[in-house]
Amino acid sequence: MTDDATSPRTDLAEDALAAAYAARREQVHVLARAIHADPEIAFEERRAHDRCADLLEGAGFAVERGVAELTTAFRATLGTGSLVASLCVEYDALPGIGHGCGHNLIAGASLGAALALADVVDELDVTLQVIGTPAEEHGGGKQLLIERGIFDGVHLSLMSHPTPHTDTYDVLGSTSQAVGRWRATYTGRGAHAAANPADGINANDAAVIAQVAAGLLRQRIQDGQRLALVPQQSGVTNIVPETAVIDFECRALTMPEFETLRGQLFACLEAGAVGTGAGLEIEQTEPLYEPVHQDELLGTAWNAAIERLGRPLNGSLGVMAASTDMGNVTQRVPGLHPFVGITGAGGALHTREFTAHAASAEGYRLMDDAAIAMAWVIRDVAGSADSRALILERAAQLAAAHAARPESAGAPA
Repeated sequence: MTDDATSPRTDLAEDALAAAYAARREQVHVLARAIHADPEIAFEERRAHDRCADLLEGAGFAVERGVAELTTAFRATLGTGSLVASLCVEYDALPGIGHGCGHNLIAGASLGAALALADVVDELDVTLQVIGTPAEEHGGGKQLLIERGIFDGVHLSLMSHPTPHTDTYDVLGSTSQAVGRWRATYTGRGAHAAANPADGINANDAAVIAQVAAGLLRQRIQDGQRLALVPQQSGVTNIVPETAVIDFECRALTMPEFETLRGQLFACLEAGAVGTGAGLEIEQTEPLYEPVHQDELLGTAWNAAIERLGRPLNGSLGVMAASTDMGNVTQRVPGLHPFVGITGAGGALHTREFTAHAASAEGYRLMDDAAIAMAWVIRDVAGSADSRALILERAAQLAAAHAARPESAGAPA
């Protein structure tokens, strides 16, 4: 570790990291392009897992495959330093769309940052971990890894996320939405729809009441909050339906807002049961995704790095109308999740249009810049006694705070 008073960060050191990345750039590009061309959905990312693990193993990392009882998660470690820095790798695709969220670029940027830092971890007194995190789109892979101890002892964690074109790369003040997802099952009583309908309890009617109530709730929700209900019913017209299913979610910008909205939405589902006499069972289908908290120290270092790379800082992006399980990591570890735009990319995330942008020349140029910027951020923190001490203090505070409270079960008390 360098000392602030005698060895301040220099452009020479940054240039050395950029050169280290350049020497491995082609390998990173080959891997990212292979992931894009071979999309695998949540918890099925076997080939992406192996590609990433093989690359890191070849660079001298000690790789644990299939960690935390997740066959497509890995942890790769290099160094034994007192500051434990992690880079998160995502690689799951969207069903029917492919990499419409640019996870091939996320994987490449984090792997590239790790390779850039590989030769200096001892000098920086760093333990560098690269964590392969499956099932970001659906399934909450990072929360499962948190619960199973993979992030225990980590002092800071980074990744970057591509978006359509943006005029700013300022990460400070940006955030994402919390999201919870559930399945509601109504159980009624079947009957012949012509001979004895009065003897039945129409579970589908309960689902309709719930959807109407939720629709009326929308006029009262706050900016940044969202609801979605997707009925899964099937049946025939001459039988009163005895079962109906709704998959649903809600989103909000803070956990208190989320908990309030969740209670209101659950009340809408309960109204369907009360109004029809049907039974109701609600089960959580995925881990809760929490809002992203951008660490100020890491964000300041990111802004300096990305600006030096020629990407503008014109004010924060603010709220991203999306959710990520990286939010769960940043609530427990000093973390950073910059939203970075592909120059000229239109459309929206989770579309076929963005799938194409994620394999464009500008997409891969962004991946290069994000890799270098994240490497510079880790070096900045590790190489500054003041920054290092502050991150270690924050990490200890967050670990203590979360050890003192149970993980949210995703349902009202």
